[in-house]
Amino acid sequence: MVSFLEIQEQIKALQQQADELKKTELDSVIAEVKSKVQQYGLTAKDLGFVTAAKKGSRSAVAPKYAKGEDTWTGRGRQPKWVADHVAAGGKLEDLLIK
Repeated sequence: MVSFLEIQEQIKALQQQADELKKTELDSVIAEVKSKVQQYGLTAKDLGFVTAAKKGSRSAVAPKYAKGEDTWTGRGRQPKWVADHVAAGGKLEDLLIK
């Protein structure tokens, strides 16, 4: 009867053999795959490597406030030029795009 340790040693030896075979065969497999991709004009999408875009992707938001060339949508943190305008006593409504 074969012992557990003997089987573990056999597994280890076989795994090493498998790793060595994989290394020697890998270059030819990659070359073959590249050849087939080129031959059939396959793309990453054809092979399932490209994920689908999210539904309802974000669209651009029109600016709501402006001063000269500077614009702001009104979302997120106020830009420095808006904060400076308010700090100087101006009103946010003064910057509204009409």
